[in-house]
Amino acid sequence: MAAADWPAVRRIYAAGIATGDATFETETPDWDAWNRNHLPDCRLVARVEDVTVAWAALSPVSARACYAGVAEHSIYVDAALRGRGIGKRLLSEFVGVSERAGYWTLQSSIFPENRASIAIHLACGFRILGRRKRVAMLNGVWRDTLIVERRSGVVGV
Repeated sequence: MAAADWPAVRRIYAAGIATGDATFETETPDWDAWNRNHLPDCRLVARVEDVTVAWAALSPVSARACYAGVAEHSIYVDAALRGRGIGKRLLSEFVGVSERAGYWTLQSSIFPENRASIAIHLACGFRILGRRKRVAMLNGVWRDTLIVERRSGVVGV
């Protein structure tokens, strides 16, 4: 992913936000804010016929050195192309890229209603650690999240 991909990435992100089942965010940031909050070494886009249709990126979980190999990930797929295996293929590739970059744990929070995201995570070797009940409000409604994690079998073993 490069800065030039941002318009497509932002459009896909905004569509995910609009579903109400992808994130607690309610609006997309500008490129500078998004770029500051995501790690530079693991950003991928998926393209179909040179059109960006999905993206994945990492955010740090802590500034402490002991957590240098632990990151939170995000993955979003264009609404028109969901259900075609793009998310699973992207997440699988993303896992490999993150391991080559030295990350030993990937984690994320997923709304329980987002069954497609849960399914691709489980298919890519993630496990559900637990459920955070009423962890935060989105549009005035308390929401639960599932915490998923994937521990590398090649990094940090």
